[in-house]
Amino acid sequence: MSFKYKFQKILSIKETEKQRALEAYQLTVKQFEEVAEKLYHYLKQKEDLESIQLQKLSVGLNVTEIKHHQTFITNLEKTISHFQNLVASARQNMLGQEAQLLEKNIEVKKYEKLKDKQQEDFQELVSAADNRLMDEISIQQYMNKES
Repeated sequence: MSFKYKFQKILSIKETEKQRALEAYQLTVKQFEEVAEKLYHYLKQKEDLESIQLQKLSVGLNVTEIKHHQTFITNLEKTISHFQNLVASARQNMLGQEAQLLEKNIEVKKYEKLKDKQQEDFQELVSAADNRLMDEISIQQYMNKES
């Protein structure tokens, strides 16, 4: 007599759902990292450009070059603002997927814990049945020796 978990199919489905949630979460993390890296790149580019502009201003720079740099920096700030919004959106998406993954993980743990409990109960029943059988055999052997 072997143990058969009556909710095994449900557990398998929940594990599959958990795996899908994990894959979706990993995808959103990757997307977040990509957008965050682009934002970092643009922030670094702006910082470098401002540093170069300060160096050139100390040496001397004509008005058209200053205007050109300011226009470029303004466009870069718009791009940075756009990517900040994308990063915030990607972060929200990632946190939502993380919450779903956590929920799926909790569901799987519940079914695994239930399985462990039922398996323990089954082992106790088997052990009790074995003990009763051994007691009966002992009693029969004792009775056979007495006769």
